[in-house]
Amino acid sequence: MVLRHTVVAALAVAGLLTSTTTPAEATTKHGCTVPVIGAICAPQTVVLDGNQLLRTKFAALVGEKTSKTALGNLLKQAKTDLTTGPWSVTTKKQVPPSGDKHDYLSLAPYWWPTTQPTAENPWGCPFVQKDGQRNPIVDEITDHAYRGDAFAAIYRLALAWYYTGDARYAQRAALDLRTWFLDAATKMNPNMNYAQGIPCKVDGRGIGIIEFSYTLSQVVDATAILATGAPGWTNTDQAGMTGWYTQFLTWLRTSKNGTDEAKAQNNHGSFYDMLAAALALGTGQRDLAKTITEAAGPNRIAPQVNTDGYQPAEASRTRSWHYSNFNLVALTRLAQIGKHVGVDLWHYTAPSGATLFKAVDFLIPAATTGQWPYPELDFRPYAALDVLHAAADAGDKAARTALPRVPVEPGGDLYPIRPAAEQLDDISTS
Repeated sequence: MVLRHTVVAALAVAGLLTSTTTPAEATTKHGCTVPVIGAICAPQTVVLDGNQLLRTKFAALVGEKTSKTALGNLLKQAKTDLTTGPWSVTTKKQVPPSGDKHDYLSLAPYWWPTTQPTAENPWGCPFVQKDGQRNPIVDEITDHAYRGDAFAAIYRLALAWYYTGDARYAQRAALDLRTWFLDAATKMNPNMNYAQGIPCKVDGRGIGIIEFSYTLSQVVDATAILATGAPGWTNTDQAGMTGWYTQFLTWLRTSKNGTDEAKAQNNHGSFYDMLAAALALGTGQRDLAKTITEAAGPNRIAPQVNTDGYQPAEASRTRSWHYSNFNLVALTRLAQIGKHVGVDLWHYTAPSGATLFKAVDFLIPAATTGQWPYPELDFRPYAALDVLHAAADAGDKAARTALPRVPVEPGGDLYPIRPAAEQLDDISTS
């Protein structure tokens, strides 16, 4: 009823509703988009709740403070996205072992040379691992950074179009999508065979799939948003993206790198499941998405979360705060995917008594006081903000009570207009 009243008010503001026109008639007459307002249909998103996006759209339109403020913060970033990019894997200087620049390429971030490079040993091999210490050489290969810039921009631009109806945002998102995924000259091949390689050791590893973590699922949601009628986004474009997602999911589930990553018992395994489930739902494979999310209770939450919510595999890291939050980005997003297919992962209880709620609540004292008793090279309390939002949305009273006391990330709290957790303490360049 609240949504209907909001829709009525917004359509009236746009001049599309008269005393004899119903909201349903206005929608039928104009399709999913109308002048001024833009989309008036809930997108078939896989992580985000499309109905919630629609409610928020009209709440911002009629001036609701929280939605309007968050949208303003989003648009500040999206306006910059209008003039950056597009990005492509083919612009890197290096050539992957396949000889094809269309293949994604990156190096393991925490591995370092042990000797000075020479003509005979240009990498300074052998390499050794230094957990949490990022080797600056990895940033000389641009695919990882460009992926981050491109996927984030696509997501923001799609949301900006959805909320404002401004065609510029949709058209730029379409350009970025076609450049990275669809155009023959610039597209990425749907695999990660050469992600996080280690010089003189291995060309690529399953662990490198984490570089797409939640960001590719944001792209899936972005294309679902554009599919509600964005100008410049065609059925052919959408079909092309669905085809790319399908091929990538097949690679993810059948390749050695993919099957290696599926076995991981920490955040890597959580993100693998989240990404596979998102791609499955985004390509219409609802049964597969349901199977993955149902299994996440016993396969991910039970072995990764203690009775009190402590995550031992993450808290043992040198970046224990970051990784404790990062794993919950995956698990809370997976719970949102589960909701779309009838799986309630939030209320799964492990034999030990561990739950997703307890894992989130374990972070509350540190997020609100700034004191975290485990190793952390760069503690940022706001890293927990999104996962607390997600838990509060799912009914966690402790999380909801804590939210006003958690610092907001730089750029403002965007959760109200893109309600799903993101990695807020970016360590990709630290």
